[in-house]
Amino acid sequence: MSIREIFPIDKWDFKSESILQDLPVEDSVLLMKHKSEQMYRKGEIVFREGALPSGIFFIVEGKVKKYKLDQDGREQIIYVANTGELIGYHALLAEDRYPDSAAALEKSKVAFIPKEDFLAVLERSEILSRRLLKTLSHEFAVLANSLSLFSQKTVRERLALQLIVLREKYKKNFKPGMPVEINMSRDDLASLVGTVRENVVRILGEFKEKGIIITQGRKIIVQDVKWLIAMANYK
Repeated sequence: MSIREIFPIDKWDFKSESILQDLPVEDSVLLMKHKSEQMYRKGEIVFREGALPSGIFFIVEGKVKKYKLDQDGREQIIYVANTGELIGYHALLAEDRYPDSAAALEKSKVAFIPKEDFLAVLERSEILSRRLLKTLSHEFAVLANSLSLFSQKTVRERLALQLIVLREKYKKNFKPGMPVEINMSRDDLASLVGTVRENVVRILGEFKEKGIIITQGRKIIVQDVKWLIAMANYK
């Protein structure tokens, strides 16, 4: 059974992985003409808030967190970008500085596409233009949902919902019945949920006692996603 049959996952997840799929050959060749790839260690910065963009980034393999720092230097994760997704293009399209920072959540391979190549293909490709417009519209709706999440939900509800979303992101070669390991530090999870580490540890302990999840070190395996959906109270 697909998660979409029981939970509106698209309301909480971006769709930038579809932007570059199956572009016309000539557009794809031009776009990738000067592409470069780099391996990032966990925690290594991809770009920083306030910097001027010189291109866009495509996650070849791994996961990257997008985050902001508050006045006290505390990190708030806005979004976790997965393999196949684009990041950094919002600032480029807006001709502005990066509104947030990005760093590898795990060892990740990230491709860099120069600004000139991206804008040249965007100017000539109706397909890319339509996809970007559709994706930006969807991302606005996702961010609106996220804002309501922080203003209306308890920490327990927010954690339950984020575990549902992360479970989808960490699926790899998934088949029904297979366990999915969410490999994220408690600090990063707390930052994503918008609380302190101690709250996350305490609530995960409660979930574990009820058999909703099991843990193996920092890894979390969801045993009962339907219970999490009920706890998330997303409607």
